[in-house]
Amino acid sequence: MRKELTLRQKAGQRVMTGLAGTTPDPDFISMVREYKISNVILFRRNIENRSQLARLCGEIQDLILSETGSRALIAIDQEGGTVTRLPSDSVNIPGAMAIAATGDPLNAYKAGRITGRELKALGVNFNFAPVLDVNSNPENPLIGVRSYGDTPDPVSRFGIQMMRGLLEAGILCAAKHFPGHGDTDADSHLNLPCVGKSLPELLETELVPFRQAILHGLPAMMSTHILFPALEPEKIPATMSRRILTGLLKEKLGFGGLVITDCLEMKAIQDFYGTINGAVAAAGAGADMVLISHSNALASEAVLAIEDALRCGKLDLSESDASVEKILKLKEIYAQAPQGTLEAIRISDRETIREMTAKSVTPVGRPGQTLPPLGKNPCFVGSSIHQTTVVAETANGSLSFPSRMAERFGGHALVTPVDPVPADLEPVLANAGRFSCFVFGLNYGLKHPGQLKAANLLAETGVPTIAVSLREPYELKKLSADIYSLAAYEYSAAACDAVAKVLSGELSAAGRLPVTL
Repeated sequence: MRKELTLRQKAGQRVMTGLAGTTPDPDFISMVREYKISNVILFRRNIENRSQLARLCGEIQDLILSETGSRALIAIDQEGGTVTRLPSDSVNIPGAMAIAATGDPLNAYKAGRITGRELKALGVNFNFAPVLDVNSNPENPLIGVRSYGDTPDPVSRFGIQMMRGLLEAGILCAAKHFPGHGDTDADSHLNLPCVGKSLPELLETELVPFRQAILHGLPAMMSTHILFPALEPEKIPATMSRRILTGLLKEKLGFGGLVITDCLEMKAIQDFYGTINGAVAAAGAGADMVLISHSNALASEAVLAIEDALRCGKLDLSESDASVEKILKLKEIYAQAPQGTLEAIRISDRETIREMTAKSVTPVGRPGQTLPPLGKNPCFVGSSIHQTTVVAETANGSLSFPSRMAERFGGHALVTPVDPVPADLEPVLANAGRFSCFVFGLNYGLKHPGQLKAANLLAETGVPTIAVSLREPYELKKLSADIYSLAAYEYSAAACDAVAKVLSGELSAAGRLPVTL
């Protein structure tokens, strides 16, 4: 261990937090100076464009190096698709389920490599990806299209290739959410979920992708705030369980990389255990680093609590020293000085992403169905993009599927509320005979069933109707058999443009469903 570090410095190495704006503010600077926190997570609130982000990362590195003596791990959730933090002038990949729909794991490698090169150019050195959760529960409110599928094999194959691409680009990456968030019907940002599977069931499903990633050199793992009674008989979530983080992950699965918690401000920890108690418990359970994404005050308290626990012996000093040494070694590998100039995005990368997105569009028509032609006066219906989960952030803040399609094809656009009622459709239902085709863009229709009712109402007019799922494709099984369905997996400009090419006949929808409907 590096003996020159004080207990405060050691504690600061084990905490990651965020900042409020697009530049380090006085409170953030004071926090780094006093509490020696040397790891930062970035969100969309911190990012305006590529050049500003590169400048911000440089400012963070300079500040943390001068105040703590070490470089910073600068992290981001750049999964792609619905969880996209980089700005619109960056290169943003499709999400996991869209990539899996292409049927080719090489696309996950390309997505990881492209993302990694972009992050490295911008000064971000740590990506919280890939998602290795097996989305076996269609009612899962958090994972869904963030997963590569509902069975362990494709999740393993695609996730490992995404990891490989990130690592080859020089980016530290953390798989998530160990030991699995795919079979829950609650969001740990809002509740304390429980997975009641037996150990054999977990070994056959949830744990398979994580175990495979470890065998392929995974450098970091993010823990989840979920109860697993088969793994931990006490009412303690995985993040705070020594049986899970040390006994299972480190000892049984042989993981020797960095263990970082999911955000300890999430309701699963904050409401049931408390963020600060959770931080100390997680550190004692085997987490090398604790994540407190939003409150610098709580992050500072966590440093003090970890420091006090080390001083009084509540936390084992030798274990903590091993965690700090692990963090410092990773910084030597990944937290190198940013390049002097911001690299331009490769035109070929943008084209690769467009091709990948086009290949993901999936026909979900029933046997014998063919895609109806748009005709001379199509009508495009649906809501504008909206945030569907706490974690979802995209670079497409004002995107409207109906408007974008009408701009491309002509015809009529009806932008509805997120959960429409029949009266919202009256302008087109009353004049249905004028339209050659209806195209409805669904966005999380299982949560907003008014969308499903609206699409079925349009089909009842007898006008040919197409439904496009812009989120989880499970919603398509709720539609009338008369509706021809396409799955695009995300509400993004790239996905909308790919759908447009399918609707025009320029491309055939050739994707494969990664989940069972």
